[in-house]
Amino acid sequence: MNLRRLSSRMADEISRSAQRETSAASSTAAVAAENAKLKSKSIWPSVLRWIPTSTDKIIAAEKRLLSLVKTPYVQERVNIGSGPPGSKVRWFRSESNEERCINTVSFDSKEGSPTLVMIHGYGASQGFFFRNFDALASRFRVIAIDQLGWGGSSRPDFTCKSTEETEAWFIDSFEEWRKAKNLSNFILLGHSFGGYVASKYALKHPEHVQHLILVGPAGFSSESDTKSQWVTQFKATWKGAIFNHLWESNFTPQKLVRGLGPLGPNLVRSYTSTRFGSYSTGTTLTEEESRLLTDYVYHTLAAKASGELCLKYIFSFGAFARSPLIHSAPEWKVPTTFIYGYLDWMNYQGAQEAGKHMKVPCEIIRVPEAGHFVFIDQPDRFHSAVLYACRRFLSPEPDVESLPEGLTSA
Repeated sequence: MNLRRLSSRMADEISRSAQRETSAASSTAAVAAENAKLKSKSIWPSVLRWIPTSTDKIIAAEKRLLSLVKTPYVQERVNIGSGPPGSKVRWFRSESNEERCINTVSFDSKEGSPTLVMIHGYGASQGFFFRNFDALASRFRVIAIDQLGWGGSSRPDFTCKSTEETEAWFIDSFEEWRKAKNLSNFILLGHSFGGYVASKYALKHPEHVQHLILVGPAGFSSESDTKSQWVTQFKATWKGAIFNHLWESNFTPQKLVRGLGPLGPNLVRSYTSTRFGSYSTGTTLTEEESRLLTDYVYHTLAAKASGELCLKYIFSFGAFARSPLIHSAPEWKVPTTFIYGYLDWMNYQGAQEAGKHMKVPCEIIRVPEAGHFVFIDQPDRFHSAVLYACRRFLSPEPDVESLPEGLTSA
């Protein structure tokens, strides 16, 4: 999600709630609900729970959303074991002994089709690609996952205390998933924070990635960039100081949704209907799409806090990477395609700068009338961009392929 907009919405909500006399009681109830850890099977009917969600409800909401997809698919929870052998970072540590699983959906495809693995962004999950699965599955063997700690995947206690540990949480768990699925050569697509994870994974395990597609990726700018001066200036204000304190305290958008209890679905409904409806930068969602996506998003956000707590360790306030990918550009070993919406709040110029230092093929495609969620805003143009990016795997004459109409090259 757009972290700046969500941070602003969080601060405004917190300021208003702090003025209410009932805030103390609400906070107490929210903490009690957090401590209950949202057990999937409860003796209380969901209408009586402070946070009306559960793991079962996440999977059920996912199935309802994916009922819009015509291509048959298989949903599975892939067991990734207790942790990578010899890992210095114990991303699997937890007070519980529950198995660690990655929620995975795989779509039917023609025999011999190249494999496309899709990774969602921060505050999202694989269902966000619901508008893309049919078109992409006609050309690829499509596999989409919920990262560890998000969506319908396991949500172990988040024990990371540094940027290095947090990166390993996602990179190592993805590698264990790859082993469990017995994948060796695939195209890897990541959106936003998922693009950051995909990039870090490709840097560590380039032998498994045939091509990297980064959609509005986070991590290609740092707080030292000249364009981040607004952050420094904003931090100097009283409101900026509050925002920065919330960020460093790891106050996530999901905590706000949980804190609102039974009112949480209303906040999510307001966000989805506004972002993909009245303020949509492209094709708006239908009434059914909006309803099913809202339900799905709420349950994925309100469930137990886990992977979301990576926020402050990966980014500083303003969503600037603490370990910018641009610094790793000379080490890039996988051909890469960047895809940005014209109105994407992630700056494509960071990718341009990184491309100057990459020793592998790199191209940047921009999609008109699309924002950060380019694959929802302009699905047809997004599909054209992905097919063009993968032309050497799909076309008998990739060198004569021209950029599809409606797209531009940066």
